[in-house]
Amino acid sequence: MTTREEKYEQGLAVLRQIDGEAGQRVIDSLADISPELAHQVVAWGFGEIYSRPTLPPRDRQLITLGMLTALGGCEPQLEVHVNAALNVGITPAQIVEAFLHAAGYCGMPRALNATFVAKKVFAERGLLPVEN
Repeated sequence: MTTREEKYEQGLAVLRQIDGEAGQRVIDSLADISPELAHQVVAWGFGEIYSRPTLPPRDRQLITLGMLTALGGCEPQLEVHVNAALNVGITPAQIVEAFLHAAGYCGMPRALNATFVAKKVFAERGLLPVEN
């Protein structure tokens, strides 16, 4: 049986591997308002769910990009996950294609918002223009 702290440490290792500094900033930003939410994001989200072996990180990130796009209003989280998608080997062109694909299922406004988040991340990482 894994202790609460062990699950947190396992999740933190996965978070750092996938999200790098961006994920840590999200966790740090919760310290003064909801440290328990930060704990759950790390221990449950990454220690329990994300670390499951059935789906590789690349697939999990594509799913996450699609879900956040469909939800709408999740642009700060989408920014973190566009970075994470790049960190796990998804190319900028594949990210743009995923958002284009999402337009047919969740609408142009949400696909546009997601694409503009990606454009911001790509610019910050020196990845513009995107080669299709």
